[in-house]
Amino acid sequence: MSTLSNFFFLSTGFLFLLPSFPLLGQENPPLDAPQDEKEGEHTDAPSEAVEVNFLFTYYEQEGNHSAVTGGIGTEELRDIASKIIVNVPLDSVTSLAINTGLSFYSSASTDRIDFRVSSASSSDFHGFFNVGVTKEKPQKQTSYGFNFGGAIESDYISTSLGGQWSKASADGNREINLTASAFFDRITLYLPVELRRNANALPGTDQRQTYQLGVVYSHVFNQRMQASILGEVIYQRGLLSTPFHRVYFENSEELKNEKLPKSRFKYPVGIRINYFMTDFLLLRSFYRYYYDNFGIHAHTASLEVPVKIGSFFTFYPFYRYHTQTASQYFQPYHTHDIHDRFYTSDYDLSAFDSHYAGAGIRYAPLWGIGRFQFPWTKKLTLFKSLELRYGNYWRSDGLSAFMISLDMGFITQ
Repeated sequence: MSTLSNFFFLSTGFLFLLPSFPLLGQENPPLDAPQDEKEGEHTDAPSEAVEVNFLFTYYEQEGNHSAVTGGIGTEELRDIASKIIVNVPLDSVTSLAINTGLSFYSSASTDRIDFRVSSASSSDFHGFFNVGVTKEKPQKQTSYGFNFGGAIESDYISTSLGGQWSKASADGNREINLTASAFFDRITLYLPVELRRNANALPGTDQRQTYQLGVVYSHVFNQRMQASILGEVIYQRGLLSTPFHRVYFENSEELKNEKLPKSRFKYPVGIRINYFMTDFLLLRSFYRYYYDNFGIHAHTASLEVPVKIGSFFTFYPFYRYHTQTASQYFQPYHTHDIHDRFYTSDYDLSAFDSHYAGAGIRYAPLWGIGRFQFPWTKKLTLFKSLELRYGNYWRSDGLSAFMISLDMGFITQ
């Protein structure tokens, strides 16, 4: 459950983050759909058109370092997810964005919370929604927006609030964007079966808060090159450990559940550069450095190369490399000192290198793939685009995964 929920977030901004908070340093397997940004891709949708995207994803992973069983044991997991993204222009300067989805997954690792195979914890669902409104002021080259959302799973419920403000230069070549968000989570406290009669095993709180401030500065240098610099400060407090993660100690038979500090600061900074080599070839590059007060330092670099094939197809191979140091609170199975104040055997907090590579193909004819009309409306719906993406993920601790996703885009006008 932890590896799954820790990665389900949109790295591009404030619109949606799962309540398990963004692990911007730890590189978990990619479970989300392709990035929402389509830099350099032209759209002919009129400003008053309603845009709808349906996304479907299948994800599967395996590994042998489950935190539920103390850093050993299966990490096998399967997830099927769907998401709907709707953008509705309310008038010429105001738009409404709705992002909602549902996923079902089965997890062999969380099935080990107790000793009954195929117990209730072996599978779960995750549902979420986010609604945001953005308003532009063209005469001042500014825009601002607000959003709220929520998420639910069997062991937590979350609510979120956020806002953004941006201002562009008079020539439109420079822009600064500020974001802020807050997430309020309440967690149901499940303990390993061996510790359920141990009152000392219960954490002092069942709540967690996450606060984020972000800034992005974007610059269009010329017709070929665009770049942006981004930075964030993230503060978390409350229950930051997972109560059903076991920890075993060196030279001791005593078992405890994971314990981490109740506050955390994260500081990611990055740069993104898009370069149009030709009319048919685009380079999308990204680098991020991350640091937090858990002692993790991380570097992430990625490259995506969209290639236009004819007028309607885009093929894009991609690759991402990530490396990080271990948290000061991490030790493998049976190596923690019994007198440690904080301890975890979650390999998401260990030192490792990871790779994510794959490719996608997008089909978007100028006049769409097809047109149809629903019986209850006179408006015409255009099947605008179809995108298929496949990726493989592997990291140095033995965890491996693959993901395949489908994105269908529609426009109603």
